[in-house]
Amino acid sequence: MSVLLPPLREVIARHGLSASKALGQNFLFDEKLLDRIAAIPGPLAGEHVYEVGPGPGGLTRALLRAGAQVVAVERDHRCLPALAELAEAFPGKLRVIAGDALKIDPFAEIGAPFHIVSNLPYNVGTALAVGWLGGNAWPPTWKSLTLMFQREVADRIVSAPGTGAFGRLAILAQWRSNASIAMPVHRSAFTPPPKVMSAVVHITPKEAASGVKMSVLENLTGAAFGQRRKMLRQSLKGVPGALEALHKTGITEDRRPETVNIAEWCALAKEVG
Repeated sequence: MSVLLPPLREVIARHGLSASKALGQNFLFDEKLLDRIAAIPGPLAGEHVYEVGPGPGGLTRALLRAGAQVVAVERDHRCLPALAELAEAFPGKLRVIAGDALKIDPFAEIGAPFHIVSNLPYNVGTALAVGWLGGNAWPPTWKSLTLMFQREVADRIVSAPGTGAFGRLAILAQWRSNASIAMPVHRSAFTPPPKVMSAVVHITPKEAASGVKMSVLENLTGAAFGQRRKMLRQSLKGVPGALEALHKTGITEDRRPETVNIAEWCALAKEVG
């Protein structure tokens, strides 16, 4: 859809907006970069998209230009007038919810399968991602996740067993999803520039291992990686049935959690229950 919009910097200046450190905000102004991010999930014409923390609407306008039907959640009331202008420019294509995304069920708001595309606020990004990846029901109501994280978090999500970054987040993201870094984003692309680099992670669901409950896997990995320097015999002794499951699956007790691969974690979770 071809809609003539004022430059983002002009919108921000007119509404007197500035990025809030308390809300983990960093604004992106580069329209070409935003269009590239919006293209990562694939063609969005007629697709439903859920966005968290749109701020003044930079990524939102890219999603709307791509033809998406967007539901955006923004808790910063200062940004709502700018988003209202965007909704007027794309009639019937954008609905803005003023609220906390941690308390909102996207499917309840959209009522149909959807993509999640978001430049996540740094202070809640990991919590939101874990929530979307969680739950025992699978496949999920989302078709894909295209999420901006600090580079360190992005690396943890896609990391392999045996590496320093491998942990609970990698297991939760990869055991029933495909996760990859779609593009790095330099800190200079943001206003204000954060102290760290960023990256966009793309996640798509795949078939889950049979007989594995997400709640059990979360419990096991939470215990193990909460004490990642300890051997499994120590970190898992508080989880009922875990030590017995180690013996049955042939995973030795003296291993450290980051050396256990995802298939082994799934086998352990299946054995525990």
